[in-house]
Amino acid sequence: MTITRGFTGRARPARPDRRLPPGQYDAGDAFPVLAAEVTPRPAAADWTFRIDGLVARPRSWSHEEMRELPRAEYHGDIHCVTGWSKFGVRFAGVSVDDLLTQAGPAPEATHAIAYSHTGYTTDLALTDLTGGRAWIAFEYDGRPLAPEHGGPARLLVPHLYFWKSAKWIAGLHLLDHDEPGFWERNGYHRRGNPWREERYAGD
Repeated sequence: MTITRGFTGRARPARPDRRLPPGQYDAGDAFPVLAAEVTPRPAAADWTFRIDGLVARPRSWSHEEMRELPRAEYHGDIHCVTGWSKFGVRFAGVSVDDLLTQAGPAPEATHAIAYSHTGYTTDLALTDLTGGRAWIAFEYDGRPLAPEHGGPARLLVPHLYFWKSAKWIAGLHLLDHDEPGFWERNGYHRRGNPWREERYAGD
């Protein structure tokens, strides 16, 4: 496992900011790069995304097919469990709502395992992936998403700590129960709400 500098955090400024969840600091212009694995550099032409499990119509999309779907954008803030927050970010991609509509979740589906092309996994309730709260993002600040930030495409779930926004996303596997992913099996909280400081199991 490779853990970069961001996992250790940094000193917090004394100035309070109502946009900051508890225990966070403003990263300013920086966008820290955090990785628990080697950064892959897949070509967009080789990238695919799939939704399967408890769905009526398992579906896969290529990068080209994904870019042909209705464009959706997120303008707002992101928060990392290591302590940094970044204000006013701009991501663009496709709404997870639109993708799930095509796949048709079964009535009993309640959760999903998000998995990456690297093998990384994280668990999410479907309520955190729907209602305009999650995207498959392939642009950041008007440019193609860089590999170190999850390009060519990553999951974006900005209302939760950023480990839930799986880099190099490969798919969503829908389940009728919650099944922990990589960090959740290693002591992190199952949901990860920044405003409740849900960093670790038991928080």
